Amino acid sequence: MNEKIKQLEGKLIVSCQALPHEPLHSSFIMGRMARAAKEGGAVGIRANTKEDIQEIQSQVDLPIIGIVKRDYEGSSVYITPTMKEIDELMEVKPEIIAMDATCNLRPGGVTLDEFFKEVKEKYPDQLFMADCATVEEALHADELGFDFIGTTLVGYTEQSKGLKIEANDFEIIRKIVAEATHRVIAEGNVNTPEKAKRVIELGAYSVVVGSIITRPQLITKSFAEALDA
Repeated sequence: MNEKIKQLEGKLIVSCQALPHEPLHSSFIMGRMARAAKEGGAVGIRANTKEDIQEIQSQVDLPIIGIVKRDYEGSSVYITPTMKEIDELMEVKPEIIAMDATCNLRPGGVTLDEFFKEVKEKYPDQLFMADCATVEEALHADELGFDFIGTTLVGYTEQSKGLKIEANDFEIIRKIVAEATHRVIAEGNVNTPEKAKRVIELGAYSVVVGSIITRPQLITKSFAEALDA
């Protein structure tokens, strides 16, 4: 394991993403967001698209979890769904590439097992992270050989509807950590410093925090709604 990856242990990764419909959508802005995150103490960045990643790499020397979010008709999988997105990311070579690792079929009816086998054959030395929604999916991804197992999609898929990562003192994370052989990254609704600290205490290798740091429109909304209540 290289030094860049080792520095993630027990520390904060900040997700710097803004989709086309969001006010901060801009590779330039995401690069500056990554600089701000580093200044605040982040030791890693999660980013979307090769353009954003390239800009972030020019601004900070931190390990990056790279993804490409793209919608395909007939599939609910949108986080790095096909080889096209993997190939795009490999042009900028983020330290880790994350992908949807749920039980949902990818475009063309491709299963995760089929896709991951193909990806590993093409890029055997690349590190991969599984974005999962349930304990069962996480443990399956662990068996497949993903280097990192993430809780990114808990509550965001049909099969995980109603699940909350923080429920019962992060029971989902505790179960995955207890059984998985690969490193677990806590991600999804970790929206306070206390929650971030707790998931590390429970055995998560690292923690990804996004919207509560990098999406000012959502942070503003929480304040505005509290005043309107």
